Amino acid sequence: MGKDLYESNDEAKQLFEKANEILGFRITDIMFNGTEEELKQTKVTQPAIFLHSVVNDLVNAKDEKPDAVAGHSLGEFSALVANKTLSFEDALKLVVARANAMQEACEANPSTMAAILGLDDAKVEEICSGIEGVVVCANYNCPGQLVISGSNEAIDAACAKLTEAGAKRALKLPVGGAFHSPLMEPARQKLAAAIEATQFNNPICPVYQNVNALPCSDPAQIKKNLVDQLTGAVRWTQTVENMVAAGINEFTEIGPGKVLQGLVKKIHRDATTQSL
Repeated sequence: MGKDLYESNDEAKQLFEKANEILGFRITDIMFNGTEEELKQTKVTQPAIFLHSVVNDLVNAKDEKPDAVAGHSLGEFSALVANKTLSFEDALKLVVARANAMQEACEANPSTMAAILGLDDAKVEEICSGIEGVVVCANYNCPGQLVISGSNEAIDAACAKLTEAGAKRALKLPVGGAFHSPLMEPARQKLAAAIEATQFNNPICPVYQNVNALPCSDPAQIKKNLVDQLTGAVRWTQTVENMVAAGINEFTEIGPGKVLQGLVKKIHRDATTQSL
């Protein structure tokens, strides 16, 4: 993961080594040679994905000026480096603070998430609102693909009801926490303190943020939206729809994989997508 970049580009190598220094351990050793289990450690997963995305962008797209940026959940931090709101170093420190805060919240309150396929968003929202306990819509990925988040019991009850209502699948995910739900409130408070202490600059272009799917260029508002993201939904479907409505139809995915390209195409079939 990122090894080719490290070995072929001096600037990339310097950024990866700077990350090792900031993190206090050699994350590159795990990214390049580690096992899948090692990569799945909370302290590794989020910084590793962030690094792969941001180093790629800083090295290969540094002369590009996007019309707008957006990121899915953790990807919002990468987007804020791409539009110069955050420095590489500050964003990495926030990603680490976020990962640690989320891990602590998971350990304090075991919970989970589930992918719901083949139902309208409104139907999923309606059923979740009638379930006892905490269960909310967390990721609006594309039409017919939504992730719910909440306590273990409430997720089980919601999955049963959603299957009865005609969902093609209601599949519990192998995660240890209810991300983007009210159960992340302890993590939100910790991240808020870290974000408040960090310098946010005027961006070179708007960022469409997860919590409201709207473009923002005001550093103070970007901070607030980034904090609220931990307990709020990732409105990716609405984000892409709003970007397309604003005249954006070329999307470049930067980072590991091509998942977002697939989602963009399902939201707007005429969009042009590529990866970097």
